[in-house]
Amino acid sequence: MNNGAKKTSDSKKISMLNVKNSFTGFLFCFPAIAGLMVFFAVPFGICVFLSLTENTGSGVFVGFANYKDILASAAFRLAAWNTFRFNAAAVPLIMVFSFCVALMLHQKLKGYEFFRAIFIFPLVLPAASVVLFFQMVFGGSGMLNGLLEKFGLPAADWFGSGASFPVLVALYVFKNCGYNIILFLSALNSVPKEYSEAACLDGANRMARMTKITLPLIFPYSFFILVISIINSFRSFREAYMLFGNYPDGGVYMLQHFMNNNFGSLNYTRLACGAIIIFAMIFVFVSVLLRLGSRNGDIEL
Repeated sequence: MNNGAKKTSDSKKISMLNVKNSFTGFLFCFPAIAGLMVFFAVPFGICVFLSLTENTGSGVFVGFANYKDILASAAFRLAAWNTFRFNAAAVPLIMVFSFCVALMLHQKLKGYEFFRAIFIFPLVLPAASVVLFFQMVFGGSGMLNGLLEKFGLPAADWFGSGASFPVLVALYVFKNCGYNIILFLSALNSVPKEYSEAACLDGANRMARMTKITLPLIFPYSFFILVISIINSFRSFREAYMLFGNYPDGGVYMLQHFMNNNFGSLNYTRLACGAIIIFAMIFVFVSVLLRLGSRNGDIEL
């Protein structure tokens, strides 16, 4: 009986200790939870409510009429298509470019510290400095047009024609490749050297070691970098806005331009609908990527 009473008392003490630890943990997490609710959850709920009303002041419920209207908008469809086209071009390009540069830096050839600093430097540059550099290169009287004229070729309007699309892709790659290179370098450094050395003794060439050892081992890291690259591609509006303005060429009119212009015209209902649609697009896209990535092993984000 004494043993049973002692076990009961011990279980109560453990239960009380667990409750105390849980409460303590909740107190430590409460500032983050409160900030998440105030700055994200509550505004998101307001955004959903506004998207279902006639206008900001009336509060008249109209259901999904606003969504039908915005999906039928030529401006929104153009922005959505350009955003999809931009992601389809820029994200694979930055992934391949960053991996190749990280692979070369990983070899630690002579002077690799200098080149590593060069590629990381755009991360610390202000957006205005990056835009100024691109204006110096691609402007009407910029270095690139001056070079074309020296070879007898006509100068191009890099900011007001279809040529602005590759400029925007180059801007995104230039600004964000340093971060991807750091992540790829970390992934390559995590691969045990013993695997490559053993494969080399077995007669495997460099390509075989890359495809059979390195790439499979860094796949979880590469998947994380892919998701980060996609998210960063939706955050490249600041530089694009400073470079092309409110109403750029139709080839680079992105969803962010659409949102910013509606914000400027105080059309909050249309803005809320666009925000919800963009959120749904990103959520579905990332969910599909996570689903596909989980089939190839554990993916940790």
